[in-house]
Amino acid sequence: MSIAKGQILKGTVTGITNFGAFVKLETGDTGLVHISEVADSFVKDVNDFLKVDDVVKVFVVSTDDKGKISLSIKRAKEKKKPQRPSLSFEDKISRFMKDSDEKLASLNKNMNAKRRSGNRY
Repeated sequence: MSIAKGQILKGTVTGITNFGAFVKLETGDTGLVHISEVADSFVKDVNDFLKVDDVVKVFVVSTDDKGKISLSIKRAKEKKKPQRPSLSFEDKISRFMKDSDEKLASLNKNMNAKRRSGNRY
């Protein structure tokens, strides 16, 4: 099985260094998860996040002709975006007009208050 950029695979952590972790993939190949690709938060020490023999899901960032495989754990996590209800064009215009009217009314109220108090800008 060949490994291609963008694939998500499972693997086992085989070694940890100060710059990342080596992961043996289910294909038998070994790749490196750089320290910047271990977690979404700042990683000072990889050992705080991974241990040898941990099974992890990884995203294949890149491969090269020499067999080097770059992996990412943080990119392998599926990120679900909250779905907003889809509005029709008319609904969007209506919402825009309502917001615009409210902002304009607030602005006029503030301007009238300044005029009454004698403060001019």
